Amino acid sequence: MLPPLDAHAHVDASVSKRELEDLGAVVLIATRSLSNYELVRDRDDLVSVWGVGCHPSLVGVQKAFDSAAFRLAAESTPFISEVGLDGTSRVPLARQEEVLRDILSIAEDLGRIISLHSFEATEELISLLESRRLESGRILHWWLGDQSSTRRAVEIGCYFSINFSMVRNLEILNELPLDRVLFETDHPSGDRFSSRPRLPGRVQDVESALARHYGITMQQVRDQAWRNFSRLVAATGTLEQMPPPVRKMILSIDRE
Repeated sequence: MLPPLDAHAHVDASVSKRELEDLGAVVLIATRSLSNYELVRDRDDLVSVWGVGCHPSLVGVQKAFDSAAFRLAAESTPFISEVGLDGTSRVPLARQEEVLRDILSIAEDLGRIISLHSFEATEELISLLESRRLESGRILHWWLGDQSSTRRAVEIGCYFSINFSMVRNLEILNELPLDRVLFETDHPSGDRFSSRPRLPGRVQDVESALARHYGITMQQVRDQAWRNFSRLVAATGTLEQMPPPVRKMILSIDRE
């Protein structure tokens, strides 16, 4: 049986490899800046993948963005996160879009899974993605777009990572094909209404809610999320960059 898969969580760099293994889950960890990522760049975690990020709401991080340095960091990980657009940020949207275009170019050139933030900027993000037509690797994290923008996101091949704060939003869920769904905690924000203990990797509340929504079992929901993740890995060519145990999990799906 495959473990829970958390496609977007925030974890402090001081958390040990053993503590992450004890979660009993595979966790894709989003950093908010290049400097945050540099603290974990050389780790050899077995069941966690650290992503390099440039959060759109952080003024200093956006101002300091350097495309060459970010590309160099992205070469060392299969995962880019957390990046995107934020309509409430004090960073001018034009600057955010400039940074994101550079990051998308890096993801396209290297082949990377990329987790995208879009708070209060869903239309702007979808329009930007449509203009580039990147065919693979995009996960919309904590997506809050309306039905129209959600359909557009599905049409251009996006995946969606769902956290517990989203599961009552039927307007969004009704538009999501099960073969585009992943789970996330967005710990410690997106899981604040989840049952305790609230920890990275603890996506069971989301799995249960989505099983009810789609009329299938929790195990079927989890298996489908892993198949979806396997397709993302294949499409981006990132299998060899995954930790060996995670690689084996993905290959076990491919043999089914």
